[in-house]
Amino acid sequence: MAFFMDLFVNGLLIGSMYALVALGFVLIYKATSVINFAQGDLVMFGGYIAAAGLSLYHLPLWVAAPVMLVLMVVLGFAVERGVLRPLIGQPVVSVIMVTIGLALVFQGLAAMVWGAATINVPLPIPLKPFVVWEIFISPINVVAAGLCLGFLVLFAYFFRRSRMGIAMRAVADDQQSAMSVGINVRIVFALSGAPAGLASGIGGIVWGNMLGVDTHLSLVGLKVFPAVILGGLDSVPGALLGGLIVGGVESVAAGYIDPYVGGGTKDFAPFIIMILALMFRPYGFFGREIIERV
Repeated sequence: MAFFMDLFVNGLLIGSMYALVALGFVLIYKATSVINFAQGDLVMFGGYIAAAGLSLYHLPLWVAAPVMLVLMVVLGFAVERGVLRPLIGQPVVSVIMVTIGLALVFQGLAAMVWGAATINVPLPIPLKPFVVWEIFISPINVVAAGLCLGFLVLFAYFFRRSRMGIAMRAVADDQQSAMSVGINVRIVFALSGAPAGLASGIGGIVWGNMLGVDTHLSLVGLKVFPAVILGGLDSVPGALLGGLIVGGVESVAAGYIDPYVGGGTKDFAPFIIMILALMFRPYGFFGREIIERV
């Protein structure tokens, strides 16, 4: 039982980090109905900026982190304005190809600017795990989970209580109705990229500290996609639930199955869940079901 709880608790902590990256998908989709397959590369880019500031230019954390977050907000705005907005209403194949192309551009730019070597994101967090009821917990997992959950709560409050958040929800529900009550849809579209860039930047810091930063860090976006599908593409609470499910499942599956198959279970277990979800509940746990009458 102690072994299971150790796997499960640490999986949930990792899952909260998945949830933050999944939130970037949700924020863009809620505002524009476009799935940004380059979201993982935004996380990678945020990690590179943080790693460059801390490891290459030796800036203090209190300077490097705000600079990175501001740059990621600007980058998120630019991506939405220049790439995602023209894709609104376009065929799904066009959306997929353009965002995959954007992902490759980000990877190429990162390698050109910072090189292909792995760069660390040093944070003032101890490495020695602490033990709670025979459960070994890494301090970085706790700090990252607390940071991610805090921002998820902040984003949820933003969507439910702030004027701009309510405007974004209105635009996501029905653009024509939102325009009829005076909401500037263009501004809402433009601002939707900013919180997505912010979420990617925070994800880049925590994942960069755990894994190091190189072009392979963009694969986090691919691993997060099952969480987005499980929770629902247009649901902030769904992003949290989906991330926790994926984190818990991959940790437990790896702990119990890897000794018999030689490893790799955590890489495909979330996608098995995603396939089952698409078969039986394609809109996710909290996603809005779209019914078309013909």
